[in-house]
Amino acid sequence: MKQKLYLLSFMLFTGFISAAQAPNSIPGEYHLQGVMETASALLLKQDSTFELYFSYGAMDRQGNGKWQFQDGKIILNSRSRPERDFALVTSKVASDDLTTIKIVDSNAQILPFFETLIKTAGGEKYGKMNQEGMFQIPKTKTTGIDLFFTLAPERYTSFPVESDDNYFEFRIEPWIIEIFVENIVLKPEKDGLVGEHPLLKGDAFSYEKMK
Repeated sequence: MKQKLYLLSFMLFTGFISAAQAPNSIPGEYHLQGVMETASALLLKQDSTFELYFSYGAMDRQGNGKWQFQDGKIILNSRSRPERDFALVTSKVASDDLTTIKIVDSNAQILPFFETLIKTAGGEKYGKMNQEGMFQIPKTKTTGIDLFFTLAPERYTSFPVESDDNYFEFRIEPWIIEIFVENIVLKPEKDGLVGEHPLLKGDAFSYEKMK
């Protein structure tokens, strides 16, 4: 137990030192450059925390976490992403001849932006939720359900099914649009930063520092 506590203390201490040794010029607000129809900004704070903003179309997303300066590079990490972005509210054997997937939320306007993949013995059935957050197919033995959020395409959750139920109701978890960051690397340059973005493919994005 003492060894574990010592190791944890050492990791926290070295993380603090790495951030503390960062040049004083690093903290500040940086805006993503050159990505059409996309706005994104990164705020690096003096206390080694960061805030991240991303906007594409009608969807605005945010994230936060800790930044560390190591070997001349800035490394961003947030809290660990929860295993699932949806929760199964109820499943049951319904009396109709349909298999129903339904998503419930207090904001009904968001419901049509979800999709599902129903896995069956005869293959996979893909569909989009209607205005009521529902998708139905003829009743069939279901072995699994995948749920997707089209406004945050990297977010999906898989649910295995081990019953004869044909009605499945899910709720949306509150963190579904939160941006989770894992070891994103940025390199300080003369007018800003160059490196990765947690929601975009590539490792040569430019971030201009605001004066």
